[in-house]
Order: sequence, then structure tokens, then C-alpha cells
Amino acid sequence: MSLEIVLAALWFAMVAAISPGPNNILLLTSGVNFGFARTIPHILGAVSGAFVLQLGIGFGIGALLQAYPPIHLGLKVAGAAYLIYLAWRTATTRSMATNGGEGKPLTPLQAAGLIWVNPKAWVMSITALSVFSTVESPYLGVLTVSVAFFIANLVCNSAWAGFGIMLRNWLADPVRLKWFNITMGVMLLATLIPLLK
Repeated sequence: MSLEIVLAALWFAMVAAISPGPNNILLLTSGVNFGFARTIPHILGAVSGAFVLQLGIGFGIGALLQAYPPIHLGLKVAGAAYLIYLAWRTATTRSMATNGGEGKPLTPLQAAGLIWVNPKAWVMSITALSVFSTVESPYLGVLTVSVAFFIANLVCNSAWAGFGIMLRNWLADPVRLKWFNITMGVMLLATLIPLLK
């Protein structure tokens, strides 16, 4: 695999990882409500979940879902239900948590689960694998694309959480925080629109 293809895959991964989606909306919200340190498990869970998803698709899960459409439908329904729950949880949060305070950010397992039911993650993974992996060295291609996404997701997820940190002082006003969380919950619900098509 040429360096040119590796760099193109990394660039694609960065663009895909930085664009808004369910995980990034939740990372921004978590950064605001819980701070960066308490958001690290969410970041690590999302990055790990995406890496495993990428490898899984590359090594055959995508073919399994095409062969058995009910599994795909089940993932869509589970994903929609989980996103609705997370949107409600986000929209109803009314106070920022301190280190010992109330409220809990996503655990690594919850964050990984979100990635696995996130349509954006599937589409980006399938697209990247179909564009950047090669017939000559398919396993190396899957591994290269997966590592590119791992790096991009780590950087971009941290950036989204960091942006939330920058908003913390402005959102210390309870009224602003309330409307921010409601807006983020609605935006999270809006990510379900592609599932309805």
C-alpha cells in the first residue's frame, strides 16, 4: 500500500471523524457537563468501538449484514432506541457535574455501543474500506484504514470534548445550560433522520 493511499485514508478519516454526528454531539455535551477528565472514558470507548467496528466490517461483518437483512434492521431499531434515550438524557440534564458531583458521562462500553449502532460510523467505515483497501493486500488495507480511523477518532473526539470545555464558563448560567442541553438533545434526535429513509 503506497504512502499516498495511506495519507488519503488518514485525511478521509479526519474529515469523517470531525464532522458532526451523534458521538460528537455527545462528546461536546459531555465536555460541557462533566469536564475533560470525566469524558476520557467516553473518548476511549468510542475510539475503541470504532476500531473494532472497522476491523469487523473489513473482515466480514458487512457481508453478514447484507446476507441477513433482519440483523441489519435489528441494529437500526436498537440504534434508534438508544439514540432516543441518549437524546432524552442529554436534553433533561440541568446542571454541570463537578468531579464528585452528580450525573454520569458515558462509560467506555456505552460509548462503544453507541458507535456500533451509529449509522454514520457504519457508512464511513464501509466507504473507507471500499475506497482505500486493495485487492492485492486486503488484510493490510483493512488494518491501515482501521489504524487511520483510530488516530483520527482519537484526535477529533478529544477536540469535540475540548470544545465543550471552552463553553463551560459561558454555560455556567443555568438557563443557558438548560437550553444548550435541550438543543443538543434535539440535534441528537436529528441524527436519526437518515435511519428513517
